[in-house]
Amino acid sequence: MVLPFHKSDYRKLPDEDKVTDALRSTGVTPGRVYVFPYCTMKEMKSPEVQEKFKRGPVGFITIRPSGAPGLGKFLAQWFVYCIVVGIFTACVTGGMQMPGTAYMKIFHFAGIIAFIGYSLALVQDAIWKGETWGITFKYVLDGLIYALLTAGTFGWLWPKA
Repeated sequence: MVLPFHKSDYRKLPDEDKVTDALRSTGVTPGRVYVFPYCTMKEMKSPEVQEKFKRGPVGFITIRPSGAPGLGKFLAQWFVYCIVVGIFTACVTGGMQMPGTAYMKIFHFAGIIAFIGYSLALVQDAIWKGETWGITFKYVLDGLIYALLTAGTFGWLWPKA
């Protein structure tokens, strides 16, 4: 991790081997998000399901493919994502600002658009998936840093009049 303030975001499961053995034995497949306890909206009202919610735990699990994570693949996907945010930032900024616009105006405008692209959707994880607000805030701060770098690049490379 480039920024060390994310080290506390992750914790080891208590009795991890027992939990992973149990998950493996159930046949969970990668690429899925599992919700527990799982139920339909109609079933949610039943006393049995209500008891499961009370007893807990309640959560979401995302299963990834087995094997060590491939950092190269993640970085390539992140690079593509940054390009997509940059393209949207360019489309909106280019449509609203003329060549020759002052650096700070471009920086401000492009920074807001890039911040929206890098950060705002992360808030949904705290609202809907139970992510802590502290961790969400750190990811939003990451997005702010990326947005500032994007804004600086746009201001620097913006066409002169």
